[in-house]
Amino acid sequence: MSKEKKTLNVVGHSKLFYSISCALIAIFIILTFVIGLNVAIEFKGGTVLTYTYEGDIKTSDVSNTVSDSIGDKCTVTLGENTGNAGKTVEIKFSSTKGISDDKQNTLKTALEKDFPDNNIEVYESNDVAASSGMNFFFKCLAACALAMVITIIYIGFRFKKIGGISAGVFSVVALAHDMCMVYGCFVICRFDINANFMAVLLTILGYSINATIIIYDRIRENENLLGNKMELEDLVNLSITQTMGRSIHTTVTTVLAMATVCIVCIICGVTSILSFAFPLIIGMISGVYSSNCIAPTLWVHWKKHQAKKSHSGSKTGSTKKKASRR
Repeated sequence: MSKEKKTLNVVGHSKLFYSISCALIAIFIILTFVIGLNVAIEFKGGTVLTYTYEGDIKTSDVSNTVSDSIGDKCTVTLGENTGNAGKTVEIKFSSTKGISDDKQNTLKTALEKDFPDNNIEVYESNDVAASSGMNFFFKCLAACALAMVITIIYIGFRFKKIGGISAGVFSVVALAHDMCMVYGCFVICRFDINANFMAVLLTILGYSINATIIIYDRIRENENLLGNKMELEDLVNLSITQTMGRSIHTTVTTVLAMATVCIVCIICGVTSILSFAFPLIIGMISGVYSSNCIAPTLWVHWKKHQAKKSHSGSKTGSTKKKASRR
């Protein structure tokens, strides 16, 4: 005889979940003002210096050379030049004034000294305007907003039997929660707000909403099977319990793959990919949490509020009828 699986009381602990999420978001806001936010040159403007090299170098070593020689903060990215099949290293400086010729010459001399066997040569130097990056940033935000509106409409139609519009709204609240967690990861880890930030947000949008839809689908199925035999709170707890294992297993598989990427990036000193892979892990974990603990519990509280309001309204109407008869 198989042991009956215990139903998790997720809705009963909803206030704890809300308190944790609100506390984290408050911490991220405070940290933004206390330690600041690193904004990449794509959005802030600056200078990109590109060098060709031979052999192998680490981005961390190049960053140290830049800091020691000219004292400016930078972001270092390794790549390849498709034109001559040579290796390149990009050094990005966030500055509206650009990097002077003297500093560029000083940096080139320092690189040649610290990497004598890599044959480092200047390939190109470009100044980046902030306006084009900001246009891209706002277009991505508009895409996120449009995706949220479409999500509400889609869930509204698909789950109209269980109050689809409200379910859609709270799924979007869960998405906003996940975006805040990703933002917090960028703030705490001191990653640059760049194209990777927008890529992670757009990826999490699709991933998190899928997990939420699975739970709503199970709620609808259980409601059709059980009808009014269970209270709404118990019905949702049962549905979350039935789908949580699937959500966790799916996430663990993806997180392990991304964790492997992070380990390789740390060993090889490739920070550009690390700033995508690690926040994506945080976003995926947050997606499981919000899909199971935020969206459905908010929906339950809203449905109970509606039922209470409807009940009080019907009682008021009944009292008015009795008074008019008298």
